[in-house]
Amino acid sequence: MAAGTGNSNREGMMISRRELLKAAAALSAMAGLPKIAFANMAFAPRPSTWRTFEITTRVELLRADSAARAWIPLPVLRAGDWNRPGDITWTTNAASARIVRDDAGKDQMLLVEWKGGEPAPVVEMVSRVATRERAVDLSKPEKAEPLSPAERTRYLAGSRLVPIDGIIKETSDRIVGTATGEMDKAKLIYDWVVANTYRKAATRGCGSGDIVSMLKSGDLGGKCADINPLYVGLARAAGLPARDVYGLRVAPSKFGYQSLGTKTEIVTKTQHCRAEVYLSEFGWVPVDPADVRKVMLEETEGGLGTADPRVVAARQTLFGAWEDNWIAYNDRRDVALPGSTGPEIAFLMYPQAEIMSARLDCLDPDAFKYAIRSREITA
Repeated sequence: MAAGTGNSNREGMMISRRELLKAAAALSAMAGLPKIAFANMAFAPRPSTWRTFEITTRVELLRADSAARAWIPLPVLRAGDWNRPGDITWTTNAASARIVRDDAGKDQMLLVEWKGGEPAPVVEMVSRVATRERAVDLSKPEKAEPLSPAERTRYLAGSRLVPIDGIIKETSDRIVGTATGEMDKAKLIYDWVVANTYRKAATRGCGSGDIVSMLKSGDLGGKCADINPLYVGLARAAGLPARDVYGLRVAPSKFGYQSLGTKTEIVTKTQHCRAEVYLSEFGWVPVDPADVRKVMLEETEGGLGTADPRVVAARQTLFGAWEDNWIAYNDRRDVALPGSTGPEIAFLMYPQAEIMSARLDCLDPDAFKYAIRSREITA
């Protein structure tokens, strides 16, 4: 299937079924085989050494004749085996700047406030975070650390844009069918999302995350903040705790994927949402169906088919593993910006700003200028 096709819902679904059957056959044939190699390296992340990155985020408001605010996401998600937040510092000409919490009581963002009349409002924040590769051996069940009752409730609950009833529940039930095992459900949903979605190049930013609209329209095109939340919603509706994780690509891929890494130290537009599903025998398992579709659309000009070795390798690997060239900000949805009277945002992955309570478009550089730079600390 050529990425981005499928104007007819019926035609798109027929193509998707063919993709699913082909992919299932390919995966069956690969069972027990080593990771597929290309570009002289197998796509096989393995937890080993930690890498530390320094992320510099500079925000400038191009006009601020009235009082203004900015909210900058912080890399605060702490996962001891793959993401460790470090020091955070900032400089600004604002009247105040402080780390604040969201309505769930989690340290989440830097809130910067300027008084009216500041001719050139600016803030520069520097944060450090350590990360390493993840790879869960799904052939060897282990006794995982259980979720607390509060965590289980949270990661099974629906949200405004990712509910777990209605068309989400109906779709999830059709996908899992009679399957009862956690692993079977998780994998069936992953394969369905990979086969039936596509990366839509015209989608702004990382997408809106409105998975109900996707399913109701029959157009399952979008980007990472659409496709991976779709996985999360379907998994939760099937009784599997799951979560979106919002973050930033900070380095090139060392496995040869041009589409799955950065090209320069400027990472202003490399935001990426990933997903995790909790399986009682393995704990949190990384999944990223959106990146499989990204490889299909963007790895080479003209796209790649499902049988291409690079796609097969990505599909196989990104259920259970991911590379260490990405850092996590948070796993929050429906975020209320402290001090704002405006609406909640679907997720906090981009800097946000308001002038006189008027929300600026975080994807519009003419009204809201920011730049993000990544540097690996090797000493």
